Amino acid sequence: MNYSTYKNPLTDRYCSKDMSYIFSPKFKFSTWRKLWVVLAEGEKELGIDITDEQIKELRENVENINFEDARKIEKEVRHDVMSHVKAYGMQCDKAKGIIHLGATSAYVGDNTDVIQMNEALKLIRIKLVNLINNLKEFALKYKDTPTLGFTHFQPAQLTTVGKRATLWAQDLAIDLEDLNYRIDNMKLRGVKGTTGTQASFLSLFDGDHEKVRELDKIVCEKMGYSFSYAVSGQTYTRKLDYQVVSILSGIAQSMHKMTNDIRLLQSLKEIEEPFEKNQIGSSAMAYKRNPMRSERISSLSKYIITESISPALVEATQWLERSLDDSANKRLSIPQAFMATDAILEIGINITDGLVVYENMINKHINEELPFMATENILMEAVKRGGDRQELHEIIREYSMKASYRVKQEGKDNNLIDLIINDPSFKMTKDEILSIMNPKNFIGRAPEQVVEFVNDVLNPILSEYKDLLGIDVDLHV
Repeated sequence: MNYSTYKNPLTDRYCSKDMSYIFSPKFKFSTWRKLWVVLAEGEKELGIDITDEQIKELRENVENINFEDARKIEKEVRHDVMSHVKAYGMQCDKAKGIIHLGATSAYVGDNTDVIQMNEALKLIRIKLVNLINNLKEFALKYKDTPTLGFTHFQPAQLTTVGKRATLWAQDLAIDLEDLNYRIDNMKLRGVKGTTGTQASFLSLFDGDHEKVRELDKIVCEKMGYSFSYAVSGQTYTRKLDYQVVSILSGIAQSMHKMTNDIRLLQSLKEIEEPFEKNQIGSSAMAYKRNPMRSERISSLSKYIITESISPALVEATQWLERSLDDSANKRLSIPQAFMATDAILEIGINITDGLVVYENMINKHINEELPFMATENILMEAVKRGGDRQELHEIIREYSMKASYRVKQEGKDNNLIDLIINDPSFKMTKDEILSIMNPKNFIGRAPEQVVEFVNDVLNPILSEYKDLLGIDVDLHV
């Protein structure tokens, strides 16, 4: 390894080899060559003088890319597509005259961009459904486990550990729905010519409009796509890039929210992300167990969210049929947004596969706050037994203030229930009051909601993609 030049941490530290490959030169330029092959095949089928021998020669060299020759040529001609046309021709002596026939640079460049994004979205889908499956299992396991709910990060009505996980899973299921729509509706640029008018192909086919239309369909079908954009300038509309990266931004938003929650809960010592035997939390404080994986997701998610601005600006500022100020931006923003999204999903799978729940600490926090929450139930039961609601309400208010002072100012335990138990005004025994205090009396339909959500929303998703489940994730750091 060369330690004297900058290395992209997305490929060196975070994303998978599979995602890195999709945006590699090997994938890109072999796809260019596949596009040149299907173009030649389509032109031959429609009557252009191209031989089977020429096409065979092209096919045999699709994967055999002479990168160094292309690099040398590009240094001379300053044009990436023409350098690869010439390099391909060096390997295909019989076919070199028909490579790229009638096409413009965007034919290979733009169609490949679409193919790369589509393949990357499919890989993201694999990771996403595996993460959703982990959350499903976690939600079912802890569907009945009461825990403090929080609004404004202040203790609120109880929920369950599993119900909270369904909130994370629901956001990701919404992201998956958006992702599936984009995959199912992805269109190639197709065969459109220099400014999108198909003039060069109309000339190639001696003015036969139907053959030009048919060539566009043939190329799309051979590359595995049902449609191309009906019209284009020199490029496909850059709105597609924004639509795609917006999906990645949505996933990042969901992951950021989930891992922020985990970080807050780890601070409360209620839930903890996996912590390996030899892992070091702090170089100075040996006792620390930092939520470093959740923090990494939060960090990368911020990057993805901000990266979605780039294609928005590119789409908004394209001039007429095209301007080249999209190119350098696209080379950075789109691959890196995908690689970062791949990384946060892999880390998320790792975290949710080993989340640790500390039920004793959860119960401790419940017991500190439940007395305040239980007072409404106690009040209603006491009124049923003949008590005066207004008088009892005032008593509870005074006791609550005393208990609150005791907890906040004196650092002692919450004795509110003891105060109520010892007051004959409530006409209830200690056991009767304590029975009201069972945390499961305060979780509403949370367990049922988990089961319903899993059955109605998650199981249909996971059934559809059952063949994608069970991937292994190996984090680099």
